[in-house]
Amino acid sequence: MDEFMSSHNYEELAALHAVAKILAQPWDLRDQLEQVLSEMDLRLGMERGMIALLNRDNGEAWLEVAHGINLEGIEISYQMGEGITGKVAQTGRPMAIPNLGQEALFLDRTGARRSLNREELSFLCVPILYDARVVGILSADKGYKNVTSLDRELALLSSVAELIAKAVHILALEEENRRLRRLINQGKTPSMDIIGHSKGMQEVFGLISHVADSNTTVLINGETGAGKELIARAIHINSSRSKGPLIQVNCAAIPDTLIESELFGHEKGAFTGAVRQHRGRFEEAHGGSIFLDEVSELSAAAQAKLLRVLQEKQFQPLGSPRLVKTDARVMAATNRPLEECISAGQFRKDLYYRLSVFPIYIPPLRERGNDIILLADHFVIKYAKEMGKPVKRISTSVIEAFLGHPWPGNVRELENCIERAVLLTEGDAIEMIHLPPSLQIKPRDGDKKEAGRFNTVIEAQERSLILDALKETQGNQSQAAKLLGTTKRIMQYKIHKMGIDPRRFKQPRPRTPA
Repeated sequence: MDEFMSSHNYEELAALHAVAKILAQPWDLRDQLEQVLSEMDLRLGMERGMIALLNRDNGEAWLEVAHGINLEGIEISYQMGEGITGKVAQTGRPMAIPNLGQEALFLDRTGARRSLNREELSFLCVPILYDARVVGILSADKGYKNVTSLDRELALLSSVAELIAKAVHILALEEENRRLRRLINQGKTPSMDIIGHSKGMQEVFGLISHVADSNTTVLINGETGAGKELIARAIHINSSRSKGPLIQVNCAAIPDTLIESELFGHEKGAFTGAVRQHRGRFEEAHGGSIFLDEVSELSAAAQAKLLRVLQEKQFQPLGSPRLVKTDARVMAATNRPLEECISAGQFRKDLYYRLSVFPIYIPPLRERGNDIILLADHFVIKYAKEMGKPVKRISTSVIEAFLGHPWPGNVRELENCIERAVLLTEGDAIEMIHLPPSLQIKPRDGDKKEAGRFNTVIEAQERSLILDALKETQGNQSQAAKLLGTTKRIMQYKIHKMGIDPRRFKQPRPRTPA
């Protein structure tokens, strides 16, 4: 600690302290980093600060955050070793240019220095290291006359880079995932029946995109009513097997004595009542996919046969000596932790490992935040159209009830609730009286009821204004704050409190040649 303090003077330590305070705030990562660059300018005289993120796959560095430079409508990138930024990304070592006017490597792709005298500027560029790996590049200008020691300036900038390293690492991962999703979505998107903007569901969509066009066995985990069947359908539709059949089997609905026959078929006379030959579901699924719902309910004999199918891609129908080959992609689902079933001796461990090659977990509805309202609106439109009702909206008190309900039946319970409400509604809005008793709010007194309703109305209106402003400014929080006549800090606080993700309002930037 003494060595750290001796390497920086009081002003520099104060600047680093200000940076640390910014990073401790619950703000959007990009806004945090913009504020850090602003502090570098204000306190250290480091102008036109820039942060480039490094793509782990191709080594490309793209400029993502800047201060004093307008990045609107453009996207700037550097190949490995290209220019000063590319050199620092390649070597992982800092670089300082005492006089920009005499440096051929400096590209100035942003054009921010075209009207400036480069002879009066020094340029500082350092790697941002996280877990001993370059994740980004931090750079800034400084007036040549204000630089007493380039080594000292690089040491100070490197200290800032150390402080922001984790934030830059996370931002780089988020941007890579976002770019990957955009590339995937250009070709195909998951089934439109799946609705969700929550982080958990976005992760599910990413997993669907990764695994869909393969033959990998998928195990879908989730509570009853969470939408496991929809996930299986989305995987099938987005796969190369989409033209083939999707055979669905509810293992819990078939008696143990019939499950083997149902899955693998039987010959005539194989057992009492087998009056004719029967093709099993696996044979029907040839060239397509088979979805085994509630797979934990399979009998021990059926588990053994399923294991053989997964291992050898063939099976024997009951009462038949012939082997039937199958080319069916297997997807299974369960609402019970299979690890617990294994411990209880109810499920084969070897089968579990065969099924869980690519697990997907669907978060319960109570953990999906505002997805509840998105789904509710979807179901209102669906059932209003089916029943020919004029229902167009959900009242604020009902929204409050929905957001506070634990939804033990998940999406299925919500859909049933909306169907019932639309059926009972005579006007254009769903009110509390149309909800089932489990969702009826019983306030302790009238005052609290009215106060709660008033607060909900105010919060809903405030949320609507913020969402409209973010849409209009394409997710720019500073511009949205100006539009609403408030400060950026208050806007950030409200956005964080309401769980709004401003990034979903941003439009992709058109790429320019590197």
